[in-house]
Amino acid sequence: MEAKKDLELIVEDDTLSCAEGQLDVSGNTNKRLPQSLQGLSDEEIAQLSRKIVRKIDLIILPTIGILYILNYIDRQNLASARLQGITEDLHMTTEQFATAVSILFVGYLPFQIPSNLLITKISRPGMYICAAVAVWGAISAATAAVNSYGQLLVVRAILGAAEAVFFPGAIYYLSAWYTRTELGKRIAGLYIAQQVGNAFGGLFAAAILQLDGVHGIAGWRWLFIIEGSATVGLGIICACIMPELPHNCRLLFQEQRDLAVWRIESEAGAAEGTEHESVLKGFSKALSDPKLILLIFCNMLSQVQGSIVNYFPTLVDSLGFSSTISLLLTAPPYILAGAVYYVIMFYSDRKNTAYPIILICVTISIVMYVISMATLNTGARYFAMVVLPFASVGPQLLLYKTINLHLTRPVSKRAAASALVNAIGGTSNIWASYLYYSSPRFYAAFGTLMARGFLLGVTITVYRWLVLRENKRLDSGNPEEITKAMKGGVTDEMIQLNWRYEMY
Repeated sequence: MEAKKDLELIVEDDTLSCAEGQLDVSGNTNKRLPQSLQGLSDEEIAQLSRKIVRKIDLIILPTIGILYILNYIDRQNLASARLQGITEDLHMTTEQFATAVSILFVGYLPFQIPSNLLITKISRPGMYICAAVAVWGAISAATAAVNSYGQLLVVRAILGAAEAVFFPGAIYYLSAWYTRTELGKRIAGLYIAQQVGNAFGGLFAAAILQLDGVHGIAGWRWLFIIEGSATVGLGIICACIMPELPHNCRLLFQEQRDLAVWRIESEAGAAEGTEHESVLKGFSKALSDPKLILLIFCNMLSQVQGSIVNYFPTLVDSLGFSSTISLLLTAPPYILAGAVYYVIMFYSDRKNTAYPIILICVTISIVMYVISMATLNTGARYFAMVVLPFASVGPQLLLYKTINLHLTRPVSKRAAASALVNAIGGTSNIWASYLYYSSPRFYAAFGTLMARGFLLGVTITVYRWLVLRENKRLDSGNPEEITKAMKGGVTDEMIQLNWRYEMY
């Protein structure tokens, strides 16, 4: 009871952080404080927890954020290069450019699953992620050397394979450090970094493209050279900074490691190191969970709407401004999106909710699609484009939070689920690239996104019904009903902790 009281004291403060560790826990020992902490008072434990989160937040979040900015700058610079003549220099048609955009996902999607399964077996996932950053930076820089459409396709496909490590790996990495009351804001931080990359990517591109013709090199080639080289350098620097997992983190004292490990054990019923589930078995459990199937479909519908990012400079350019002004106008929507993401996830963490926020985002995005198709008024259309980035992508943040909290155990299942949702859901980016034609109204694109938004609202409502049914089974006290709930991934330890599907 004392340990439970301690846990409640810590969890009440949603500014605290915790970590996943690998202590050897068996039986019911996961409910007891580690020996190194048993002499501490409740206040001292809470103070120690705050110290852990401050230390880790100051290191992990800026580092991961910088890497994600680089990830999106390197991924989206092709859209900026289009405004500086890459299609003319490589003699590409509109359809071929769409293929060059989508081919990245052909390499990106299939490599996410094996990468995220592998990362669960690596003691230094941060080093693994940073190594991938340096590799994709070099590949991005090599794009400057392409001289044909075919060469561009090859480089983009390889770039996608290298970038596959980052996003699902970063989500797993964050979930290994933070509890359910903290994870949402940290995922929001990741997406805020994405928006910073989108916003300043356009500004950087506008500046770099002024080098057009310097030393006889086209501006779009300078874009890939400079941004790719910067990614390599920062990836190497971040590799020296990123901490390990909590159980072996050199930045924490032993007492801090023990508390970090205990908190995750007390919340989820187990810690990473207590599980000996094979990677393949965890992968199989993920595939057999109907909740995962629904979450994959939800993310697929959400990522279709997020495809506007790949063509955002083109959409803004349809307003009739010059290429430089169009690139500058891409910044405000992303800055706004970053701010809204934090508000959304802060509210989600504080109120422990996700479902109504998703529906609100979907409703707003549908209205913005209607405006984009219904009028050619420049002010109204730009207003819609300012709102769409946060309204269309916002549900993805809540979906990733849902995955890591509803499919928490075993850890290999969580890693597989995160990668599967992102990989299969991301296939929508392949075909969605071909929707952006018939400027300026883009009927095919906005009409499809509007329909998919409506379907997302329906699907997430079905998912809500499913998890509420599982909670009723857990609340029933009927052994047969509880056994049915356990087939969905609930463990004995989680039942002892009175664990429930939350936020819906």
